[in-house]
Amino acid sequence: MRIVSLQPSVSIILDRLGCLDSLVACTKYCVDAVPALRERALPVVHDSWSTKAEELLPVPADLVIASVPYRQESLTAILKSGHPLLALAPKNLAGICQDIRLIASLVHQTERGEALISGMQSEIAAVCSQTARLPRCSVYCEEWGKPLIHSQPWVAELVEAAGGIFVGGPGATTSEAAIAAADPDVIIAAWCGAGDRVPLERIVEQRDWRGLRAVRSGRVYCIADELLNTPAPTLIGGLHALARAIHPEVFGAVASPDGRQIEEFLAVASKLKYGCPT
Repeated sequence: MRIVSLQPSVSIILDRLGCLDSLVACTKYCVDAVPALRERALPVVHDSWSTKAEELLPVPADLVIASVPYRQESLTAILKSGHPLLALAPKNLAGICQDIRLIASLVHQTERGEALISGMQSEIAAVCSQTARLPRCSVYCEEWGKPLIHSQPWVAELVEAAGGIFVGGPGATTSEAAIAAADPDVIIAAWCGAGDRVPLERIVEQRDWRGLRAVRSGRVYCIADELLNTPAPTLIGGLHALARAIHPEVFGAVASPDGRQIEEFLAVASKLKYGCPT
């Protein structure tokens, strides 16, 4: 099976399944997400949002796998290339597990796929068990800043598992005034494509959020977007990052399956945390 991956989530799943050899082309974001791809010199194409038929035509592929977010023009371009298309659009954690299961079946790694899913579910259950009796904090998670967009449903599930209460409607557009009225205990910014470079101090000032509980207590954080916005096993790193942001008194010493990413999150949180004296 020769696969073109148009989203990092697809490449991450193939990597965790031990099937990077299946890839015949990918995006630059896939290379960022899976460093092992740097040594393979694969053709680099645009992603599900901006891919073009002419760049896919010469690639000897059996299947193009795309995932959210899409544009209609990009889907049309993939179809014009003549390659078979698998278009993924998970809505929640169960949907992400189903996508892992599907990709695993395509590359004949069913057992590895089930093991990967089981490992993710075990990590989520373990965090849930630790937060079951903890006080709940209200958490505003932002996927984009102009307009303000709440994070996706799977992030809401992770927030609940980490001991928080997700503020607002997952994936919905909101407003500065609505968030100010909700007055959350914790604010998390994970902007798509921004990595860990969300200007927290600036958005607090521009939105006049200095009086919010999260700001007064210094609980405004940036979590690298690949840990929350990518529907892949890397979400477990996002779960641990959320748990540390929501309940640092409990999860400060918790080890993660991906310790490097969590340590990077902590460095970012320390550097960008916006706090005002109470």
